Amino acid sequence: MTTLARPRDMADILTRLRTVHPDSAPRWGRMSAHQMICHASDALRMAMGERRVSPATGPLQRTIVKWLVLYVPVRWPAAIPTRPEIDQEAGGTKPADFARDLAQLESLLARVATLQRTSWPAHPIFGRMSQQAWRRWAYLHTDHHLRQFGA
Repeated sequence: MTTLARPRDMADILTRLRTVHPDSAPRWGRMSAHQMICHASDALRMAMGERRVSPATGPLQRTIVKWLVLYVPVRWPAAIPTRPEIDQEAGGTKPADFARDLAQLESLLARVATLQRTSWPAHPIFGRMSQQAWRRWAYLHTDHHLRQFGA
């Protein structure tokens, strides 16, 4: 199972991330490559409790959907709606300097991969998640957006 906790999986994500450029065209969705970099960073800040994101959950999302998303080996579909606080066209971090924003994302990935804490914040859709689940989610979320840009 792929996760940011595994060095090989982390290296794969970083290698793919470095193939994304400001002019990389999306295969789906409205985000530019630079917006995607900022969105992925905002999502990791959410995972570490550094960015508040409004909840949009229910019993089905916190149980069955969470399990399906995290553990069934199927790629996430295109055009999944996001929360407004991490949507770059709404309340998300606005792109500034591509190289600096990319370096920030790499740093945040490393922090999520190595951060040791007993309690992680609740995911806005999936509710409470363990450190292992957050690292799995972070890998899958980043992978999803890298595939969006052909990386």
